[in-house]
Amino acid sequence: MEYNTTRNHLIMREYGRHVQKMIEHILKIEDPERRQRNAQAVIELMGFLNPHLKNVEDFRHKLWDHLFLISDFELEVKSPYPIPTRETLKAKPNPLPYPKRHPRYSHLGKNVEDIINKGLQTDDPEKKLGFANAVAYYMKLAYNNWHKEIVHDDAIQSELSNITNGQLTFTNTPYVKSFRQQENRDRNSGGGYGKQRGKFQQRSNSNNNNNNRRNDNRNGGSGGSNFKKKRY
Repeated sequence: MEYNTTRNHLIMREYGRHVQKMIEHILKIEDPERRQRNAQAVIELMGFLNPHLKNVEDFRHKLWDHLFLISDFELEVKSPYPIPTRETLKAKPNPLPYPKRHPRYSHLGKNVEDIINKGLQTDDPEKKLGFANAVAYYMKLAYNNWHKEIVHDDAIQSELSNITNGQLTFTNTPYVKSFRQQENRDRNSGGGYGKQRGKFQQRSNSNNNNNNRRNDNRNGGSGGSNFKKKRY
């Protein structure tokens, strides 16, 4: 009996031992045409065993690369894609340089700083006002998201003036609703919890009216009075 300990190393486990044996058999075929046909059949089998690769871009390219990888780059067949080599597989990618960006206002981020610089560089007063309104809107939105409190325009304007040395001023900034303020408005206007409470009261009132009608019918009508039906 043949044990796995006596077999050669399984290169790619997702394809199994049988696919590796088929590729080892293809390596022994001397006829190039027959070897090419068998390689095409193994590619189709590999795609059938791994259907999740069909959702990956260029999945057939990956299958051909896996075929040469399992054959230890010794298989001599024609491939519709560039044939990989052992050197390209073991080559290390170039290190990705990490962006060394140190924003002056870390609580706002680097993108807001870029927008502020563009607003300061423009000469058109309308564009400069648009940049100021956009920055002020984002500052107010970020404040409400993190603190869950209402912030006044004076606080935003003072911080924006400190950042830009008084060169940008905003007007008519869109109002940002906070969660607590919206909840209070829903309660006062009858929305949210008020609507649910009103619906519950309507249901309870209708149930009480139905119960009163049933009692009236049982007592002979007339609102439960001492009226008695005549017997004929």
